[in-house]
Amino acid sequence: MDIFDNAAENRKKTSAPLAARMRPTTLDDFVGQEEIVGKGRLLRRAIEADQLSSIIFWGPPGCGKTTLAQIIAHTTGDNFRTLSAVSSGIGDIREVVNFAKDELKFYGRRTVLFIDEIHRFNKTQQDALLPSVEEGTIILIGATTENPYFEVNSALISRSRIFRLKSLEETDIITLLKRAVADERGLKSYQLQVDDDALEHLASVSGGDARTAYNALELAALTTEPDAQGVRHIDLAIAEESIQQRNISYDKNGDWHYDVISAFIKSMRGSDPDAALHWLARMTEAGEAPEFIARRIVICAAEDVGLADPFALTLAMSAAEAVHFVGWPEARIPLAEAAVYVAMAPKSNSAYMGIEAAIADVHNKPFSGVPIHLRDASYRGAKKLGHGKGYKYPHDYPGHYLPQQYLPEEFAESRYYFPSENGREVKMSETLAALLKRKQEWLNKKKPKQK
Repeated sequence: MDIFDNAAENRKKTSAPLAARMRPTTLDDFVGQEEIVGKGRLLRRAIEADQLSSIIFWGPPGCGKTTLAQIIAHTTGDNFRTLSAVSSGIGDIREVVNFAKDELKFYGRRTVLFIDEIHRFNKTQQDALLPSVEEGTIILIGATTENPYFEVNSALISRSRIFRLKSLEETDIITLLKRAVADERGLKSYQLQVDDDALEHLASVSGGDARTAYNALELAALTTEPDAQGVRHIDLAIAEESIQQRNISYDKNGDWHYDVISAFIKSMRGSDPDAALHWLARMTEAGEAPEFIARRIVICAAEDVGLADPFALTLAMSAAEAVHFVGWPEARIPLAEAAVYVAMAPKSNSAYMGIEAAIADVHNKPFSGVPIHLRDASYRGAKKLGHGKGYKYPHDYPGHYLPQQYLPEEFAESRYYFPSENGREVKMSETLAALLKRKQEWLNKKKPKQK
């Protein structure tokens, strides 16, 4: 490093964002993720003993993935190299691999390679890492906000240990902010006086993201005028201005997308309208596609409410149409109306279970064809083949009903629909019981008498 490099490095340390300046370099300074790096935990023991194998850190932004990698860089006796999957290509990977091979061959030193946003590497780029990881030439540390089981090659997954990090607790965020106020690397020179409720607001609204909280605190410090004694007082009002909107943890293409929609559906199925509205709000505020939400409400209305209240499906379809008609942001209102109705409606999955059972029979049992009396007799020559012969028109009989065989012979006594005891199916259950009684009497008459 020459004099110009050294000056640039010093400027970087003072002008870098607060989050970068406050990044800890030891495990003792690391805050949060006690389940992973607490005293006696596996990862902490491996880092302290410098006995790492390939690992992947998976977690939301600002939870400490990159910080843990840099702590490993300060702790390990191995070479430490970094790549960003956003800006690196296959050539960069090959350069590191060749460097790692030479280091191991000539000096007996392994190379630890940290790849940030590893899920952004395509399959070819990830495959280029595989031989070196498998041979132990490279110890891979990957960081990703996406589910690695979906986004990282299974071969790399099988050779790595996955550590899932969670969003930081509010108490963790407050600890980090207090440290930044008092630390020379942080904001000590600004002589900050930060009220407790201001700290609590920053921690609460940051959504477990330390970087977001640091950015808000730094903005508050830079934009607050000092008093006569040089003290900058940050109260709740200033904190609220510095971070006006809560950081919503949601990824429309990742785990949060599936987890939140799952919680939304289960809340409607579980007849909890408040929970349904909460998850709906979380999706709408995060910019989830309204058509996707509407489809899930329609499915829930059919699958979980079903015939206990058939109007639920009608309302859900109307909401889906309204989404296209009015668009955002008003579309949230018909979606909310449909979600609440589906949540409050009586529940029955009888139609859903019925079609699933029928499909299973279609796949697993023999089929001799459509009974002759049910076949279409309208086309030329059909009647000569006997199609429709013996069919009885129900409207010609009292009550517009008479028992006859509508199922294939092999399925003559199969049952698929079992109404629930909820909503409109109570009456349907009574009607079905009477029909089944007459059908059974008819089937009994059809059976040949045993000698």
